[in-house]
Formats: sequence, structure tokens, C-alpha cells
Amino acid sequence: MRLYTCFLWMMLGTSSVALAQQTSTDTAAKQGNPIVPGWYADPEGAVYNKRYWVFPTYSASYNEQVFMDAFSSADLRSWTKHPRIIDTAAVQWAKRAMWAPAIIQKGKKYYLFFAANDIQQETELGGIGVAVANKPEGPYKDLLGKPLINAIVNKAQPIDQFVFQDKDGQYYMIYGGWGRCNMVKLNSDFTGLLPFEDGQTFKEITPQGYVEGPFMFQRKGKYYFMWSEGGWGGPNYRVAYAMADSPFGPWQRIGTVLQQDPAVATGAGHHSVVQVPGKDEWLIIYHRRPLGETHHNHRVTCIDKMTFDANGLIQPVKMTFEGPVGR
Repeated sequence: MRLYTCFLWMMLGTSSVALAQQTSTDTAAKQGNPIVPGWYADPEGAVYNKRYWVFPTYSASYNEQVFMDAFSSADLRSWTKHPRIIDTAAVQWAKRAMWAPAIIQKGKKYYLFFAANDIQQETELGGIGVAVANKPEGPYKDLLGKPLINAIVNKAQPIDQFVFQDKDGQYYMIYGGWGRCNMVKLNSDFTGLLPFEDGQTFKEITPQGYVEGPFMFQRKGKYYFMWSEGGWGGPNYRVAYAMADSPFGPWQRIGTVLQQDPAVATGAGHHSVVQVPGKDEWLIIYHRRPLGETHHNHRVTCIDKMTFDANGLIQPVKMTFEGPVGR
């Protein structure tokens, strides 16, 4: 592939090379899982403008994680790469470790929440930021000029944020690493936090087994809270879930949804969930480590079907090489 690209560079010029690289990305994606070539993790999925979107972390050393790419598809088979939708040049306080994008549309704007700098204590600058753009593919610009959350509250590292809108229109964010998960209430323009009715600003909702990577969605009147367990760099990384009648829980772990398969991949986790528009059909978007890969950053983004039984319980996900359109 590299020799072919170099040949095109010499024969056709820079613009043709860009086209060839894009074509190679789309062709590779047609093969199923992983959906695109390259090391990508922590994928956030969404549907905008009749296209599926995936916003992942660039899986590399922390000092190289200074940008984020996105991918979009009309058919879950051919994917278009949208490079560098945001980078540290657009976020002056972010220097490294840009992680786990979370996307939300409000009105005609798109808001991208992200973690940066991997702070270990509150004296360090970093945490969870928010950027804004006019299109899902950006370019995104820093909304605040500083982190939205730069605090370590309830012993939760400010990373792995997920933002959702509840049935009453209120926006919430759940986040947290180091085995702790907080929920916060966002104000109307995403520039700050609002207190809950009991006066708390940070409400801890950590379920049993939680490590990181929270995600929440609603189906048939129930709230589903999902999270990752185990070590992200090892083979036993996995996804578990709970159900409740409220976004605040209480959350009791029900079971494991996604885990390694010795015939397919290891290290399966840090996921998101997307509903197929207009249908009770669901997709889980996640990263996994190909068989034979042991480096902690060698992670790829994949999509498979996620189903429910008659009682609404999530069935264990079967990882595939074909993906949701190949079965």
C-alpha cells in the first residue's frame, strides 16, 4: 500500500494521492470489521443527515494524541474519513491525550466533548473540554478556552465523557475513570454545570465493576447504563450493563455484553450504541485488539449487531469479521 501511494504521488500529484488514500480507506472498510484501517479506539457513534458517524480516539502514545479523525457512511460498509476534525491547535489548553469524543447536536450546532492531558491531580491543567462546529465533520473550535471540568470529584478522573438528552429535554453528562463515575447537569449552552435539586453538582452513580467508558441510552421506557471493565491494555477488557427506570439508577449490574472471543479478537470494550433510524434495531460500536496483537495501543474500531430478549435484557454480542451488513 505504501509503495502504491508513493507511485501515485510521483505520477499524479498531491491531490490525486489524497483521493487514492481515501479510496483505499473505503475499500478496506467494505471488508467489514474493522470498519476502517488504522489504530482507533473509544468510538462514539451517531446518525446525522442520513449518515452513520463514528468519532474515535486516535490510538497512539499520549504525546501523539493531539488530533481526532471522524468517519461517516451511508451504508455501514463504505466509510469516508474526515481527518483532523479537531486538534490541539484549536484548543490551546490541550497538549496531549485527546480521548473519547462525545458528540451531540443542538439546533444547527454540533458539540464535541473530549478529554485532554490525562491529568493526575487538580493542580494540572486539563480534563473535559467542549468544542463547537457547524457540521459533524467540523472543523471544531474550543467553546470555552478552558476545560469544562478540571476537577477530580468523587475520585473520578475527568475522562470518558458521554452526553445525552433526557425525555424532558435536559442534557446530562456522565464521565469518569479510575473506577468512579459521576453525572452532571449541563446548562443550556454547554458552558457550565447546574446543580441538581438536592444541591449537588456532581452526583456519583458508580455501579459494581465499573472502570471507565460510560454510555447511556433509552429503549421502551427503560434506561440502559453500560460501562467498561478490566484493564484497557489487556485481553480481558469488556462491557457490562444495568437497567433502571431513571437515569440516576439505582444501577445494579446485570451481566456482560461484550468480551474477548479467542476466535476473533481480545480487549473488546469502550463502546457506544446507535439505533438504526426508524427501527428497533441496534448497533454496538466498540474497539478490540486483533488476534496476535499485544501492544496496548493496537486497537481497531468495529461494529456489530446488539439484540434484546423479550424482557428487554441485552443479549451477549457476537463479534464478527463481517460486521452488521455482512450477516
